[in-house]
Amino acid sequence: MFKLSRPAALLIASAIVSAPAFADKGTVATVNGQPIAQNTYNAFVAEQKAQGAPDSPELQNAVKEELIRRELLVQEAKKKGLDKKPEIQGQMELARQAVLIRAYLADYVRANPISEDRLKKDYEAIKANLGTTEYKARHILVATEDEAKAIIAKLEKGEKFSELAKQSKDPGSKDNGGELGWSAPTTYVKPFADAMTKLKKGEYTKTPVKTDFGYHVIQLDDTRPLTPPTYEQVKPQLQQRAGQQQVEQLVKKLREGAKVN
Repeated sequence: MFKLSRPAALLIASAIVSAPAFADKGTVATVNGQPIAQNTYNAFVAEQKAQGAPDSPELQNAVKEELIRRELLVQEAKKKGLDKKPEIQGQMELARQAVLIRAYLADYVRANPISEDRLKKDYEAIKANLGTTEYKARHILVATEDEAKAIIAKLEKGEKFSELAKQSKDPGSKDNGGELGWSAPTTYVKPFADAMTKLKKGEYTKTPVKTDFGYHVIQLDDTRPLTPPTYEQVKPQLQQRAGQQQVEQLVKKLREGAKVN
């Protein structure tokens, strides 16, 4: 059984036979008098191939059968007048816009490729921002300053940080002694990072550290030299980040030049 690779596609339940040759280059099939355009078929095949499906007679026939199935369902929906409903028309317009936007942005990115120099400059800037040291810390997050002060008082009396961490509001670390693992300071919000980097190994903050998440008590377990990933390792992420910035700048420019009433 051959299945279309597209997650949103309706799966075909019938056995697949080899794809027929299409005599009409503009139409792949006609369903109750309604033609299915070749360009629709081509787009669907291209989408499947982009997702890893091999170009084969099975794929071609599967796509054709899927388009026939869709056309049958669309015809039934139209018979019930669903295409006339305002909310359905709105959804159809959003889908149309999404296709056009994706095509436009893909064309824009092709016409304005991001240079290797730009990516390498971004890499060096990010690497410099990371610093040269990684920190292994743990924390206890509570809602109020008084709760944080009470925890610090218990630490002063010799209670274990790992036990007190069980009352933390951070679900990701509370059951692990408050451990946060190895990270660069830039991983954390500034008040947290500033307090953490001032600590020596084994020390904890003697006053609560306030962030947007609440109040923290932080303990520094260890430090080590930071070894950043190589340029080639992070190049895909750099390209994605630069592409997002490129699109944001484009939209900003278009918005600034638009007349919106």
